[in-house]
Amino acid sequence: MSVKVYSEKILNELLHNLQYAKDNEFDAFVREILNAKHIFTAGAGRSGVAIRAFTNRLMHLGLSVSMVGEITNPHTHEGDLLIIGSGSGETDSLVAMARKAKKNGVKIALITMDAKSTIGLMADVVVVLPGVSPKLKNAGIDITSIQPMGNAFEQMQLITYDATVMELMDHMKETAETMFQRHADLE
Repeated sequence: MSVKVYSEKILNELLHNLQYAKDNEFDAFVREILNAKHIFTAGAGRSGVAIRAFTNRLMHLGLSVSMVGEITNPHTHEGDLLIIGSGSGETDSLVAMARKAKKNGVKIALITMDAKSTIGLMADVVVVLPGVSPKLKNAGIDITSIQPMGNAFEQMQLITYDATVMELMDHMKETAETMFQRHADLE
């Protein structure tokens, strides 16, 4: 098979998986972002890479946002939001972070395959995206994937983040032009 054929198969798989996503979860996610005083984002591995890109776009929207672990992170306060991207919802470091955030009055939004995970049960908002992973403990959405490990979830995660930015643009009356004014110029 060729790279192009694999690409078509992946895109068809993701389009199929999208039917399992729920609008009410996306709506709640967008509301929490719009209501947050400050937004913290966190993820590990490939989920961490996807949420890092999302963090960048939230900054381009003019929102007060930071990626957990960066040296410029501020202290948390009640009314802040921690967005965690974790397929399993069980990554030890992210579970500990969620517990601390909850203790500090920070709301939690989880993008995951497993709403019944440890972080899912703590979260104020859970967005369940379909995917397949050997790390999934609870029964997620019953799908299969031609792709290895958590690829389908991680790709859905990135698409979801980009679509969320577009929805936020509508709510905030932002355009690509206004966002570009916040783009880094010391590169």
